[in-house]
Amino acid sequence: MPRMSIVRHMGHIEWAYGLAKDLLETALPRRWAHTQGVASQAETLGRILGADADTLVAACLVHDIGYAPDLVDTGMHQLDGARYLRDVAGADEQLCRLVAHHSCADNEARQRDLLDVLVKEFDQGRPELARALTYCDMTTGPDGRLLDVHDRLAEIHARYGPEHVVSRSINDATPCIVSSVRAVEAALSDVREADAG
Repeated sequence: MPRMSIVRHMGHIEWAYGLAKDLLETALPRRWAHTQGVASQAETLGRILGADADTLVAACLVHDIGYAPDLVDTGMHQLDGARYLRDVAGADEQLCRLVAHHSCADNEARQRDLLDVLVKEFDQGRPELARALTYCDMTTGPDGRLLDVHDRLAEIHARYGPEHVVSRSINDATPCIVSSVRAVEAALSDVREADAG
C-alpha cells in the first residue's frame, strides 16, 4: 500500500494529484502506486526545501504521466509528459522543466536521439529541485514502497532487461542518480543533526 498523505488544499498539488490520478489510476495502477509513493517521499523534504516543497510534491505527482497510453508520442515518458503539461494542461514552466529532465533524463534522451529536442523545448529546472525529484523517484519502488537507490536501479534493470533503452539509459545515468540521492540524504542528515544539537 503506497504511503500517501498529500494535503489536497494546496492549489497546484490538488491539481497535479487530480491530473495524475485521471491519467494513471485506471490505465496504469502500478504506476499510480509508484507516483503516490514518490509524492509521499517528497513530503519528507519540507525541511530542506522550504517554500519549494509543494512545487516538488506537484512535480512528483505528474513526473510519470508520460507513460499514460494516450500521451505516448516519442516513447520517452519525461518528454511526452512535459509536452502534455505544457501544451494541454497549461502547467507552469518550472513544473514542465522538472518533469522533462527528471531522474537524469538527458541520458535517455541521448539513447533515443532526442537530446536536441529535449534541450530545445525545455530548459533545465532548478538543480536543488531536480536532485530532490530524482531522490524521490529513485528511492521509491514500482509499488510505492521505499527502496535503497541501488535496489531501485537493480529493479529497473530486472524489469526492462539489459538491452532495453531504459536499462542502457539507467546505466549511463547511475552516477548522476546516486549523486543526487546522496546529496539529498546529506541535506536531510544535516537537518537532523541541527535538530539534535
